Amino acid sequence: MSFEPAALPHHRFLRGQPWFASLSEDARTTLLERSLTLAGRKGEVMLAAGTPVQGWYAVLSGLAKLQSTSSEGRVSAFLGVPDGEWFGEGSVLKTEARRYDVIALRDTVLLCLPRTEFNTLLANSLPFNHFLVAHLNRRLGQAMTIIEAGRLRSPEQRVALYLSRVFWQGRRRLVLSQEELGHLAGLSRQTVNRALKSMEQLGLVSLEFGRVAMLDEQALAAYATRPGTTSTSPP
Repeated sequence: MSFEPAALPHHRFLRGQPWFASLSEDARTTLLERSLTLAGRKGEVMLAAGTPVQGWYAVLSGLAKLQSTSSEGRVSAFLGVPDGEWFGEGSVLKTEARRYDVIALRDTVLLCLPRTEFNTLLANSLPFNHFLVAHLNRRLGQAMTIIEAGRLRSPEQRVALYLSRVFWQGRRRLVLSQEELGHLAGLSRQTVNRALKSMEQLGLVSLEFGRVAMLDEQALAAYATRPGTTSTSPP
């Protein structure tokens, strides 16, 4: 695993960001030249907890999960990041070491916007700041949803939440394996399979070729948040 100079796909990604066009020509050129990529295979720790934070990251292709491990070895995955999304803004805004592992759930390529360039944008670009605030607000909403789901929702609802637009905004179609979904929801594959079978019977999802796809987004959201279904069944 090694950093490489940004290539054309990464340039296209940066040029597509809503704040990029507002930058000066020199600033755009510098950003493209200094951005880096990092490739990892499925299951690989791409960014390790305890290591220095080099910048702000986006998933260019693949799927990554953010997870922490307790001193007793208990693993808690708290967010999945699909291609096209940024993550790690809290880490780059602070000077402490990374507090979680970033693991590839599929073969994955990350883009790194180095800390120096991030701080320059933060200090000089109003559109960048607007984008960052909106992004942070969405991450806060996701964090609150995760806390609520762990305390109040049944395993079935937790699976539904991790398939919903709360975590996959802007996706017209989401395709995940049961293994990936189990990693993200913090549930066993057996529990995920049981929950998905129930949702398939309700016409909420499709289970074909070992993949999970949403069929009825609104009904799925209603299922995930309906009251009175707290469960104490094991994960």
